[in-house]
Amino acid sequence: MAVTENDYHAYLGKKQGMVDKALDKIKQEDIIARIWKHDYTIWKPEPTEISNRLGWLNSPDYMKERISEINSFVEEVRKAGYKQALLMGMGGSSLAPEVFRKTFGVETGYLDLSVLDSTDPAAIMQHENQLDLEKTLFIVSTKSGSTVETLSFMKYFYNKLQKTLPGEEVGQHFIAITDPGSSLEKLAKDLKFREIFLNDSEVGGRYSALTHFGLVPAALVGVDLTRLLENAEVMSQNCKSYDYHQNSAAHLGAILGEMAKNGQDKVTFIASPEIKHFGTWVEQLIAESSGKEGRGILPVDGEEVLSAQDYSPDRLFVYLHYQNTSKNQEKVAELKDAGLPLIQINFDNLYDLGHEYFRWEFAIAIAGWCLDINPFNQPNVESAKVQARKMVDAYKKSGELPELSASLTEGDLKVYTDEKTSDLKGVLNQFLNKASQGDSGGKNRSYITLQAYLTPDEQNDKLFHEFRTFLQKKYKMATTFGYGPRFLHSTGQLHKGDAGHGMFLQFLADIPKDAKIPDQPGDDASSISFGILKTAQCLGDRQALKDVNRHVILINLGSHVRENLQKLMKTLQ
Repeated sequence: MAVTENDYHAYLGKKQGMVDKALDKIKQEDIIARIWKHDYTIWKPEPTEISNRLGWLNSPDYMKERISEINSFVEEVRKAGYKQALLMGMGGSSLAPEVFRKTFGVETGYLDLSVLDSTDPAAIMQHENQLDLEKTLFIVSTKSGSTVETLSFMKYFYNKLQKTLPGEEVGQHFIAITDPGSSLEKLAKDLKFREIFLNDSEVGGRYSALTHFGLVPAALVGVDLTRLLENAEVMSQNCKSYDYHQNSAAHLGAILGEMAKNGQDKVTFIASPEIKHFGTWVEQLIAESSGKEGRGILPVDGEEVLSAQDYSPDRLFVYLHYQNTSKNQEKVAELKDAGLPLIQINFDNLYDLGHEYFRWEFAIAIAGWCLDINPFNQPNVESAKVQARKMVDAYKKSGELPELSASLTEGDLKVYTDEKTSDLKGVLNQFLNKASQGDSGGKNRSYITLQAYLTPDEQNDKLFHEFRTFLQKKYKMATTFGYGPRFLHSTGQLHKGDAGHGMFLQFLADIPKDAKIPDQPGDDASSISFGILKTAQCLGDRQALKDVNRHVILINLGSHVRENLQKLMKTLQ
C-alpha cells in the first residue's frame, strides 16, 4: 500500500507488508475517528495526561482566531523601537521558535530573535554582550511557569535592565507565554510585563509549535502566520481522512511504530540545508513521546551522511528535501538502491513547515498507539530534575556540590567511571565494548549519545561533530549529540525510559567566569550561580541514568576542550 501525496513517498521494500497490516488494524479499530473524538482509550485505559493533552488537534483553527491579536502586538513593539528579542525557554518552549528563526531568517524591520536555553555562564554572557538591552524584548516562555532555567534567565536579565532603566520601564521589556493560572502569569502581572499570552492549557509543550509558544516568536521575525496556519490546516484536514492512500500522517505513524517494533528504531534524518533545523524540533517530539515503558524510537539528527555500507540494520531514514536542492541526493539514492527503508518528504517552500509540524504530531500519536504507550506524558523527565535539586540544596547548605572521585586523570582531563582499567584507552574501550550489536535484524542494538555540558557555540559544534562522526564510522552505531541541560527537555525522557541500550558520554569543562543567579527579580542577593546549576544538572542526570542502570561515563575536559577531545579520538584509533 502506497501513499500518493506528491510531497510524501515511502520506500520500504519487504517491510511494507507489516505496515499495511497496521494500517488495516487502524481502519478496523476506527483509530482516526477516535483520535479526533479525543478518545483516550486508544492509548491507555485511564485518561490521565491524555484527555488534557489533545488540544493540539485544534491548534490551527484555534490560533487563526488569534492572528490579529498577535500581529497587533508585533506592530506595537516594532513601533516602540525594539530591534532584538531574546526568548528564554526550554524544550517545547524554545525549539519551534529556534526553527522559525533559523529557517526563515528575519524580515526587514522585524525583531532579530535569539534563543537562550543553556545554563552555561559563557552562553548567557555572550547573549548579554550581543544584545542592546534597551532595545531588546525578553520573552519568558514556559508552560508550567516554574521552569528553573527559564526563571533564572528572566531574573538575570531583569536585574541587568534595572541597572540602566527606571523601575517602571523594566517590565515593559518583558512578555510571558504560559498556561492560565501558572506562577509565571502572577509574576508577570506583579512585575508589569508588557504582555501576557495565555496558551491553551490542553496542549503539551512538545506539541505547541502551532500555538502561542511557537507563533508569537515566529511573528516577531516576520513569519506570515496566516499562510503558515493555512498550510497546517491543509494537513489537519488530510489527517481526518479514512483513505489510507491519502492520509500520509497515519501512514508515517504506522511506519515509525511498526519499524521500531521490528528493530529499525533509529530514525535518521537527512535534510536539505534550507530546512535542516526542523530536526531539532522533531527530535524532541519523537524522543519524549516514544521513549518510555522500555520502548522507544531514537531520533538521529545532524549525523554525517555516510555510504550505505556504513550503517547497521537498525536504521529508518527520513529525507527532508527542499525544492531542487541537490545536496545529499546521490547518497540518498544509494541508500534506496541498497534497500534501506526510507521516507522522503518534499518541501515546495518554507511555509510547508506548517504541514510538517502537524503531520509529525499526528504521526507520533499513531506511533504511540502502535507501541502501546501514552505519547503525551513524560514519566522519567523529573528524575534528573530531582537529583539536580538535591545537589543544589546541598550546595546552599554547605557551599559545595557533592564531589566525585576521578577514576583517571591525565593532565587536566579527568574521567569518572565504574570501569576498573587504569589507562585512558582501556577505560574507553571497556566502556564502549559493553555496547550491544543486537540481533541480525538490528533489534536491541546500542546507540552512542554525547552530552556536552559546555558552551553551545560553533567551535564546540564542529569539535563534537568530528568526534561524533569518528565514533559513527568506527562502531557503526547511531550517534546523537546534545548540549546540557537543553537535551534534558528534549531527549532526556528517552534516555531513561527506553529499552536501555544507550551508551552515554557526558562532558564537563572548566568554567573560567561564572554568573550569579538572583534569588528574586530586582534583588541582587544570590545563593547560586549558573555554573553551579549547570554542574548540578550534569551530576543529577548522571545519577538519574545510573539509577536506571544505563551505561554512563563522565569526562571533564578541563580547560583544553579541543586538545582533550582530540586525545580521546587518538586513544580510540
